[in-house]
Amino acid sequence: MATTKKAAKPATKGLEDLFLDGLKDIYYAEKKILKALPKMAKGAESEEVRTAFEKHRMETEGQVDRLEEVFELFGKQARGKTCPAIDGIIEEGSDILEEYEGAPALDAGLVAAAQAVEHYEIARYGTLIAWAEQMGKSDVVTLLKATLKEEVATDEALSGLGEGGVNQRALQEAA
Repeated sequence: MATTKKAAKPATKGLEDLFLDGLKDIYYAEKKILKALPKMAKGAESEEVRTAFEKHRMETEGQVDRLEEVFELFGKQARGKTCPAIDGIIEEGSDILEEYEGAPALDAGLVAAAQAVEHYEIARYGTLIAWAEQMGKSDVVTLLKATLKEEVATDEALSGLGEGGVNQRALQEAA
């Protein structure tokens, strides 16, 4: 008699396990983002885009600290879990840096790549907050909401850069 995959695995994993896996994922992502932001800032053509990336790098350092606090609250060591999604998003940003170096559309591409990162983070943090609320972990919710607020503000600032001239300059300079 063949056993199915579901029957062979004991049903021991619950919401806390799922939460901790998500926490490891976003921790890995934030650490990767910390490495990518200086490269993006250095590659940016305009001072406003460069400044935005540098500001977000400093915020990301605080976000990593908060995540480490969350791990502590669960009595776990802070460690990441490879996240192919963020690896792919960051790779796309690197591709833009290489393929558009010196081109009028570079900053617009970098802003778009950064927004892809922000949208990923917003989705992850939103889910982690919902799960922490379900588990009654109000101290964790507070830490994660502080980060989510920063991520949303960064996304809005990036939209402002695009709408405020980066996209238009890419169009005009290419014409």
